[in-house]
Amino acid sequence: MPFYKRIQYNSPVVLTYALVALAVLLLDQITQGAANFYFFSVHRGSPTDPLLYFRMIGHVIGHANLSHYFNNVVLLLLVGPMLEERYGGKKILLMMLITALVTGILFLAVSDGRLLGGSGLVFMLILLSSFTNLQKGRIPLTLILAVAIFIGREVVAEVTTETNISNVTHIIGGICGAAFGYFFNKPIFATAKTAIAEDILEKDTAGES
Repeated sequence: MPFYKRIQYNSPVVLTYALVALAVLLLDQITQGAANFYFFSVHRGSPTDPLLYFRMIGHVIGHANLSHYFNNVVLLLLVGPMLEERYGGKKILLMMLITALVTGILFLAVSDGRLLGGSGLVFMLILLSSFTNLQKGRIPLTLILAVAIFIGREVVAEVTTETNISNVTHIIGGICGAAFGYFFNKPIFATAKTAIAEDILEKDTAGES
């Protein structure tokens, strides 16, 4: 079998995002920044401009330069395929679209600047990945630590740095990831709550006896 036939397109959503984002970066270089400005960065504009609504989602595809692109895509390729295998491509795509839209809308609400890049998606997937080790009746310590460290670091960065807009989008992405993790793992959380309640009841019963 030829070598190229052994290569598997194992994570369609994540890989397609990476390829499309690279194509957009090249297009932006060719157009000297026009592509990002008009299509792939969210910023305030006229409500009658249809591109305004496209940019609310399209901003996650645009990147300022190769360094910006690689910083996001490398992390995305490390975390994304595992999550796509667990949740399926359709759910991952839906989570990415919702995160992009929420991030875009909130950015427009609090800033008159420009936002582009996939860092919100990366932080969403990082927080979502913390839920992969959930087991019935148990909540892993790694999940608690990941959420606490992530939120704490980003809040501190937001307060202590002057350029804190990206930190806000990181927090929004992380919150989206935590929300998706809870939503898609509701039965496991319900089992964990039941197990905790049963443990407390057993201790109370033992104490009374």
